[in-house]
Amino acid sequence: MLKGISMKQNQRYSVLFEPVKIGPVVTKNRFYQVPHCCGMGHLRPQAHAAMRGVKAKGGWGVVSTEEAEIHPSSDLAPYVEQRIWDKKDIPALRLMTEAVHEHGALAAIELTHSGHNAINLYSRIPTMSPVDYPINFLYPKQARRMSKKDIADFRRWHRNAALNAKEAGFDIVYVYAGHGMSLAQQFILPNMNTRSDEYGGSLENRIRLTRELLEETVDAIGDSCGVAFRFAVDEMKGKDGMQFREEGGAVVELLAEHPDLWDVNVSDWSNDSQTSRFEPNEGYQLPYVEFVKGLTSKPVVGVGRITSPDLMASLIKKGVLDLIGAARPSIADPYLPNKIKTGKIDQIKECIGCNICVSSDNFSVPIRCTQNPTMGEEWRRGWDPETIKPKKTDQHVLVVGSGPAGLECSLQLARRGYQVVLAEAKKELGGRVIFEANLKGLSAWKRVVDNRVYEIQQKNNIEIYKDSELTATHINELGIDNIFLATGASWRLDGIGRSTRKPIKGLDKIKVLSPEEAVKNTTNLKPPIIVYDDEQGYLAGVIADHLSAAGHKIIFLTPASVVSPWTESTLEQTRVQRSLLNQGVEIICNKSIQEADSKGIEAKCVFTGKRTTIDCKTIIMVTERIPNYSLFDKLIKQEEALGGSSSKNIQLIGDAESPGLIADSIYSGHLAAENFETPEIEIERAMYMREMPSLK
Repeated sequence: MLKGISMKQNQRYSVLFEPVKIGPVVTKNRFYQVPHCCGMGHLRPQAHAAMRGVKAKGGWGVVSTEEAEIHPSSDLAPYVEQRIWDKKDIPALRLMTEAVHEHGALAAIELTHSGHNAINLYSRIPTMSPVDYPINFLYPKQARRMSKKDIADFRRWHRNAALNAKEAGFDIVYVYAGHGMSLAQQFILPNMNTRSDEYGGSLENRIRLTRELLEETVDAIGDSCGVAFRFAVDEMKGKDGMQFREEGGAVVELLAEHPDLWDVNVSDWSNDSQTSRFEPNEGYQLPYVEFVKGLTSKPVVGVGRITSPDLMASLIKKGVLDLIGAARPSIADPYLPNKIKTGKIDQIKECIGCNICVSSDNFSVPIRCTQNPTMGEEWRRGWDPETIKPKKTDQHVLVVGSGPAGLECSLQLARRGYQVVLAEAKKELGGRVIFEANLKGLSAWKRVVDNRVYEIQQKNNIEIYKDSELTATHINELGIDNIFLATGASWRLDGIGRSTRKPIKGLDKIKVLSPEEAVKNTTNLKPPIIVYDDEQGYLAGVIADHLSAAGHKIIFLTPASVVSPWTESTLEQTRVQRSLLNQGVEIICNKSIQEADSKGIEAKCVFTGKRTTIDCKTIIMVTERIPNYSLFDKLIKQEEALGGSSSKNIQLIGDAESPGLIADSIYSGHLAAENFETPEIEIERAMYMREMPSLK
């Protein structure tokens, strides 16, 4: 975790707060929130504006939109991105530019035509691509080859979108060629563009369209707006794709002075936004992009989950980058720049690289974040990550359990000014996060605990009691009437999960362990070992990876068709399955456990019902969790026995209320703290808040 800094150290970061000229505009500092999706887009313009506005308030010098569709032939529905089809979109977009300008930041928009990455389910317009090509979604549909007229139309649409962006108040307008998600990049890549006319063949021909877009955008708006070029210099495919040392670098050289700003990264999205589980290094993209500064006189922005002020300052001073780009770090902590400026580095909420933010976009819902529970709630609930409404009375509060929900609830109640008692049954604060952060690849997740515990320890209105398992009698003796129970949940051992709603027969004849038991006492693991995943989230895959790396021979069994299907939403499923296969884990999909005995288990195919036997001595059961609410039940029964003579407020939060992701628990704890002593009518009003389309 980052620690506080002295005034002398803070001066070392002054380079980060220098202005940078981007064409005709100047950013106040070097902090640049690059375009990132947020699940709000054209459907939720007020929510979008409020979220980007908080980034600007937090000190980011440039705040960008997500990709903005420039035409109905680039319809990304059901995904909720931004739109700038015509002038009717300008009022909604202006909400965002005004929110950003209010805090002295520049507003940027990423103009996008997605080519064969657009499915066009809403517009029903045939998808277009440089050549006949299957669309990038599992849908039996192909893109048609663009004619010369199509290319001319696309250039016209892009120019019109740039003019509309200027009218909407944007200071920086993007030409986008990255992530495999844009026509410009699709024309550049040789494996996607096999045309034989002047737009295909040689690299000079394949970048012709991009050159035209850059020149025409500068011509249209370059007098008052900076023109940025977002380009993926490497596809991370080796010789099977574009590489930065070859054609990727050649593109930069050929177009070096055309844009006002180079925004460089790697492709595709799963590589650009790798999780910390598979890419733990901060600044992991730097080896691919550090050459760009040597080829252009224009400013360069790069990314790579960079959160360290020392690394940021070093990159600027060494001439590697001109601007520090961020998507996920700006989500985890919108106030990161201001905290560096004011010497409050110890208060930075560092991104843990879990990609919960990415999953939100993949599910077409407003963005959320494990570290920052206020993300996506800026408009609906009026939340801000650094401020919270003050206490209403001088009441005391008891929080039982210091997992993610308990820590967040305690911290926010203390921020409000209440006197808080936090009781933890174990010797260490953190709950499930401590266990999961000790698993292979998840060490960055401990930041969830570290950030909160550090701030809690600075406060004089929180009393912490570790190794203190409270009973109802203990709670009664404390005499505190406001009780939040964050007592967590426990993994089932009876086999009940998504596929089986009755206990599996014969489990009493075989060793069955929970994930915690298996990892903490590996001497209990008698081979053959099955990790049974009927939760189908992320944890079973992590457990199998962790134990396999420790030398155990693992069989991964699941009713799902792939390993850990949830992780498709976090862009890491392929890496999860590859890691297990590379470590020799035997993967058996599409089968559920039907019965067990001392020799092994009987598995049934989810499609045919055919049964097979699998030798097994130990089953690690990852199926479903049971909320630990026995203490809650006892306290509620006490209250019921007292009738109306008690005024205690008793509430379950986190996994004790509803087992889910760590992000869900953090949100639950934050919501409970925000809603404490809030009238029910106000709580309901926030619940019903949504943006309604105009019927004019």
